Amino acid sequence: MSKTQENKAGRAFRTSNRKAFIAFLMAGDPTSDCTVEYILEMERAGADLIEIGIPFSDPTAEGEVIQNANIRALQGGMTTDGVFDIVERVREKARNCSGEKPLVPLALMTYANPVFHYGTERFFARCEELEVAAVLIPDLPYEEKEEMEEAAEVHNVALVSVIAPTSRERIRKIAREAKGFIHVSSPGVAGTRGGRDRELASMVESIREVTDVPCAIDLEISTPQQARHMARVSDGAIVGSAIETIIARDGEQAASSIYRYVRQMKEAVAQA
Repeated sequence: MSKTQENKAGRAFRTSNRKAFIAFLMAGDPTSDCTVEYILEMERAGADLIEIGIPFSDPTAEGEVIQNANIRALQGGMTTDGVFDIVERVREKARNCSGEKPLVPLALMTYANPVFHYGTERFFARCEELEVAAVLIPDLPYEEKEEMEEAAEVHNVALVSVIAPTSRERIRKIAREAKGFIHVSSPGVAGTRGGRDRELASMVESIREVTDVPCAIDLEISTPQQARHMARVSDGAIVGSAIETIIARDGEQAASSIYRYVRQMKEAVAQA
């Protein structure tokens, strides 16, 4: 992957203080039209990068809120091609509104099975065609990523490393080869606030020892205070469950609530 393409996924962090707010939503929840609208609202509200989930029937890496979003999207008929159609429509609407392509990078979050089923080469070729900056596959083992990574590099897409609590040496090993940015997912971090913060700080320290690729934390963040704190510990905050909670509550009328929420969270991260 060229330096230019690699930086496309890391553009979210190239602000004055290198802090980024990353928003996640599930494609097709509640409808394709709503997903297009909500992505554009999140961009307008200041999200630095938007992760779009491809619904899957066995989302083992997700909590209950995102699992339920998967179910709703699948029941609505969302497919991988449907997700690509959403990205294409977002690009087209952004061009029509501003006369240029949206500045905010888009990433897809999926599982290994849907990519293999779609065809690895075909999947990443479609990502390149639609200027998808990055792909995250949380159930793809580091030791088995070669085929995916080769296809991603050929098509100028960053295959983002998803790092969970593990040994210090393994964290360093994964981080050394990271592209775009690093998604720090910590479902196993528990205990007191102080203990959790020390473990997260240790993970980030291990990452920074071997790479300058930015890392952002995904840890059930829901409030501006939490987002600001996690951005101080790392290079940014990732929020998905709280946004999907708004969508579950407001359904097809969630646009204004999503805008206000993302705006608030972005402002908090900018203060980190």
